[in-house]
Amino acid sequence: MLNKIFPAPRLSLFLLVFWLLLQNSISPGLVVLGAVLALLIPLYTHRGRDFATKIHRPLKAVEYFLVLLVDIILSNFNIAAIILLPRRRIQPALFEYPLEITGEVPITVLASTISLTPGTITAEIRRDGRALLIHALNVADHEAMIQQIKTRYEMRLKEIFKC
Repeated sequence: MLNKIFPAPRLSLFLLVFWLLLQNSISPGLVVLGAVLALLIPLYTHRGRDFATKIHRPLKAVEYFLVLLVDIILSNFNIAAIILLPRRRIQPALFEYPLEITGEVPITVLASTISLTPGTITAEIRRDGRALLIHALNVADHEAMIQQIKTRYEMRLKEIFKC
């Protein structure tokens, strides 16, 4: 019974302490709100632990994060240029990206990566899990975009998750 209420007691404790540190105050109301959040968040997210995966190359994961961070920053500048320079013609595109990686977690990480980068969003994952439907704000060449995703993201994810 207690396991159902506290599916991850260490996570709950961490969330409560982190919440109080963020608030920089300990008042009864903040403690109660933090405790409620610390109980509800693990209850709401416990299904995510069903998809256990192993990171085989943690340094490659750090590299992946840094590449993603640089791409997000550069994409923000590109989107700003599109907004601020309305004379630039945009070429929106909806295309299917064929997946080489397998596994629910690596595919989810790739889809999230694409959606995190401004100007692109993963619209759908094909039912058989072999392709992503991607919408991009400004794409001159679909094949070049597919190759860029493959080399910048998917190949690194293959190494990180060995899939």
